[in-house]
Amino acid sequence: SDSGSDSEDSSLSDSELQEAFARGALKPGLNVVLEERPKRRNDTDGLKQCLAEFRQQLAWVERLDVTLGPVADPVSQSASASDAVDPENDFQREMSFYRQAQAAVLEALPRLRKLQVPTRRPDDYFAEMAKSDQQMQKIRQKLKSKQEAMERSEKAKQLRAMRKYGKKVQVEVLQRRQKEKKNMLNAVKKYQKGLSDKLDFLDEEQTSSQGNKKGNASQRTKKGPNAKRRYKNQKFGFGGKKKGSKWNTKESFNDVSSFQSKVAHNKGPGKGGRGGKGGKKALNKRPGKRARQKMKNRAR
Repeated sequence: SDSGSDSEDSSLSDSELQEAFARGALKPGLNVVLEERPKRRNDTDGLKQCLAEFRQQLAWVERLDVTLGPVADPVSQSASASDAVDPENDFQREMSFYRQAQAAVLEALPRLRKLQVPTRRPDDYFAEMAKSDQQMQKIRQKLKSKQEAMERSEKAKQLRAMRKYGKKVQVEVLQRRQKEKKNMLNAVKKYQKGLSDKLDFLDEEQTSSQGNKKGNASQRTKKGPNAKRRYKNQKFGFGGKKKGSKWNTKESFNDVSSFQSKVAHNKGPGKGGRGGKGGKKALNKRPGKRARQKMKNRAR
């Protein structure tokens, strides 16, 4: 019965305990106040007995325990400088751990080689990974997407920089043109009002336009014929001068040796004269069969 009441008391909630305390149903003696703290005991004999129970006398290959101090510091050349390490200094503390691990490796490796224990992993050794291939594939895809996003962001930054530079250049060009136009208008107004009799701005404009024309002409002359034209000129030659070949010269004008009066005055045979074959009858003559066929073909 007492155990049942204890279980019921322990299962009561805080609200029920508060209601019982308000009714006065709680009896004194539930909370015991200790007058002094219990003393701590250091049972060395018991600890040694426990250590001897679970200690196993195994070979060093099975234990691989090495207890050594740190190696000599290359800067201070001292190995026993444990008191000089400041525990609050993270760098010194980590370096002391690193040098102690170095000393353990230098001591353990020769012993392992002496016992013919391999210390390097074979080339054909494959260890099972802690993460599955699906998880690694997800990580790889995430890293790839992150890298692509960074590349896109970098390209966008470069495009924005190029646009800014282009706008800056365009604004500079417009400002320079506006400045030149303003200077030109001011010079024209001064000339109209009689404040200045110089027309240097017109000369500058003409020289600039002439310079542009000369530059275009030089570009045209420097261009020359293309490779196909040069090959044909080399193979067939230039063919002589064509332009102006039928112009009269002083010698051709004075040369009348090939002049024929009958042909010039339309008196020769077949020229439509009275006594010739090319009279009215010749003009009214019907064309031949071949001529008519040619005319039909041309009409088609």
